[in-house]
Amino acid sequence: MALKLSLKPDEKLVLNGAVIANGNRRATLVIHNKASILREKDIMQEEDVKSPATRIYFPVMLMYMDQTNEDKYHDEFVLRMTEFMNVISNAEAINTCVKVSKDVMNRNYYRALMNCKKLLKFEANLLPTV
Repeated sequence: MALKLSLKPDEKLVLNGAVIANGNRRATLVIHNKASILREKDIMQEEDVKSPATRIYFPVMLMYMDQTNEDKYHDEFVLRMTEFMNVISNAEAINTCVKVSKDVMNRNYYRALMNCKKLLKFEANLLPTV
């Protein structure tokens, strides 16, 4: 099944490591095979990694975008997820951590990223100044 992406004017995305920028009009792309795709809004820069949840999101994003080096990023993910889970007690957040970990184990990195966004929201509600 094909993936259909609608891009806003000037929106960027990363497709298998290549940065693609849309022009000044809305555009639609149809991807017919499996590819690693992240919209600009889902891409985190290293300088934005400043909180426990972002330290989980970032290596998962790197595993998704750079699968040739996923072992290196996986070790960082395991460390950061362990640290995070050792300090939280919220059942919903713990459940989300388990989902992220299962997705990573199954190499379903995109789904793991979407679940990581829930951890980012959880953290933002706890620490609004982060």
